[in-house]
Amino acid sequence: EINSGAILLNGEDLLELEAWERARKGVFLSFQYPQSVPGLQVGHFLRKSVASIRGDEAAKGPAFRDALKSAMEEVSIPRSFLSRYVNDGFSGGEKKRFEILQLMLLKPRLAILDETDSGLDIDALKIVANGVNKLKSTKNAFIIITHYQRLLNYIKPDYVHVLHNGKIVKSGGAELALELEKEGYDKIVN
Repeated sequence: EINSGAILLNGEDLLELEAWERARKGVFLSFQYPQSVPGLQVGHFLRKSVASIRGDEAAKGPAFRDALKSAMEEVSIPRSFLSRYVNDGFSGGEKKRFEILQLMLLKPRLAILDETDSGLDIDALKIVANGVNKLKSTKNAFIIITHYQRLLNYIKPDYVHVLHNGKIVKSGGAELALELEKEGYDKIVN
């Protein structure tokens, strides 16, 4: 629940927008536990998502197929996934790799990754981190929510913020995450 303030992206308050409108403005949210959508095939979902966000032409023809194939190879998702239902029966690693695939195709301006390292084995963690690292640029931003250093061993953050009771209580560079891993949160939040 937001009690006060605003969330601005290029001067526009995102709180005034519906979720689909935020997505069209370039905001992407990955969930700690992505939901399954039985009956909605992955291939159809990806094509419609790209068309909705980047336009119909971006989701058609050889350029889209090539981008899809390349992104799927990048995150180690086999072609057979296209006929599966969204997250239905996916392992934790498959769900997270599928989110990175979506990121690669949608190219959002702001991606919020909520505990994207949750439930990942080391191989899946590296694949997810590599996907994020390839997407990072001066034209986008990532907010990565995590409780553990292990993801940050592969993704070097520009800034680290410690949240407590909905407020930022400490900020720093990548060294802050290392300090937290070593000493815990107690010293900062108490």
